[in-house]
Amino acid sequence: MYGGRRDSGGVRNFMLALVLIGLLSLFFTAHSDQEARIGLWAPFGGAAQAPVAPGGLVGVAKSRSVGADSRPQGNPLDSRNTVITQGYGVGSHAPATTWGAVDLAIDGNGDGAAEPAATMNHPIYATQSGIVALTTDSWPAGNHIWVANSHYRTGYSHLSSFGVTDGQSVHPGDLIGYVGSTGQSSGPHLDYQVWVMQGGEWVNQNPLDFGALDPGF
Repeated sequence: MYGGRRDSGGVRNFMLALVLIGLLSLFFTAHSDQEARIGLWAPFGGAAQAPVAPGGLVGVAKSRSVGADSRPQGNPLDSRNTVITQGYGVGSHAPATTWGAVDLAIDGNGDGAAEPAATMNHPIYATQSGIVALTTDSWPAGNHIWVANSHYRTGYSHLSSFGVTDGQSVHPGDLIGYVGSTGQSSGPHLDYQVWVMQGGEWVNQNPLDFGALDPGF
């Protein structure tokens, strides 16, 4: 009987070892998947099928009279009720060399605070001319857009859906997508980035230096 108990204990230990190996395998698989998803949007995400814009959403394309302006300028939400919910180089935007951005949202009732209902699905407009690169369901940026030319690029994160296709050419004021809360996001907002090409490398800039809260483009 003693020998039987030893055999039973050995079987239990063997089964526990198999369970542990399985759990470790799941952990490393999930970790590797997250690393791959993080890499999707830096610096240019791989092409992916864009989510369909929610039914009934409309956005008025702005004038193309500014021409092929390569330098970003203006507020991508094009609203005087735009507020900043997180500044440049602080919180999840630090260090600025990697994550530098401003988080923009809409104040729907004029009390100075962002309102999720007014922000969700608000139209987003390109602030520069360039070529679009889309990434869906990335981490931490969620549905993400780059608009880039040889001198500048702008990034738009956490979108609910896209209004453009991968590889499309856009101009300042063109509708490109809608505000959402995809990826690592605590609520609807637009994470907006500006980068400039310097010495063969992309260098992060403060979007407020490019009129991120100014009306127009």
